[in-house]
Amino acid sequence: MSEAILLPGQGAQFAGMGRDWYEAEPAAKRVFDEANDVLGFSLTEAIWADGDGVHRTDVAQPGILTTSVAILRCLEERGLDLAAAPVTAGLSLGEYTALWCAGSLSFADAVSLVRIRGEAMQAASEQIPSSMTSLMGASRETADALAALGAAHGICSVANLNAPGQVVVSGEIAALDAVEAAAKEHGVKRAVRLTVAGGFHSECMRPAAERLGVALAEVDLVAPRIRFVSNVTGASLTDPAEIKDALARQVCSPVLWEQGIRWCLDAGVFAFLEPGPGSVLAGLMRRIAKGVDGLPQDPTVRGVEAPSDLA
Repeated sequence: MSEAILLPGQGAQFAGMGRDWYEAEPAAKRVFDEANDVLGFSLTEAIWADGDGVHRTDVAQPGILTTSVAILRCLEERGLDLAAAPVTAGLSLGEYTALWCAGSLSFADAVSLVRIRGEAMQAASEQIPSSMTSLMGASRETADALAALGAAHGICSVANLNAPGQVVVSGEIAALDAVEAAAKEHGVKRAVRLTVAGGFHSECMRPAAERLGVALAEVDLVAPRIRFVSNVTGASLTDPAEIKDALARQVCSPVLWEQGIRWCLDAGVFAFLEPGPGSVLAGLMRRIAKGVDGLPQDPTVRGVEAPSDLA
């Protein structure tokens, strides 16, 4: 197998995600049924219902993980050997799916952890009014300068370095108001307030990080059987204690997605599989590859969007 596995994070969710897999594939049904049992409530009802319920942080996170694992289980039945993947990485909560993929976490532990993570992040969001703003066309230096300006009005920091020109800052509402007011004079093409529950990947999430750290300490996490690239370091991590520490830190730290993808490309990985709802990571890859000089080949990301793709 030459494809690396990339797993999506929050924002990829939509009402009804995974239902076609559940109804068409017994392997997918088993995964969703196990998630319902482990969580003690009907995750399937929550993510398949009409309305905005699927976008709640404490529902979206286990929903995305479960949908991605269900797709991977179906692909395994068709001969996919996850142990032969050259690397795996996940965007934010996608790291938990990546660690399941790498054999570090059981599915039961992974879905339980992301439920706790989602609940803790939702609670932190309700405790501190906060959000996130995407700075289209901004460099890291510009984002740092704007975050420093915002920090005079409350918590504010760079939260996501997703791809060239796609940077996100996170923090308290007053701080983001100041960032957005100053964005144009700093050369930012467009500053867009994101529809999220709160200021993820900033100090607004400190209570969530502390609660997650306690939960992680109680989970059996083993060394990954394939290379796992961390959002916090932008490079491969292998030591279970270091991985747990990075997972807890990630809630308040910037997501170094572009750096992690560049690590994969430098390691000679150019083919990627994105099994999960949406195709956000494929879009980011196109932006990242444009900024990498001297690539021996164009990186590609193959999505798996419906059960019919398995035929």
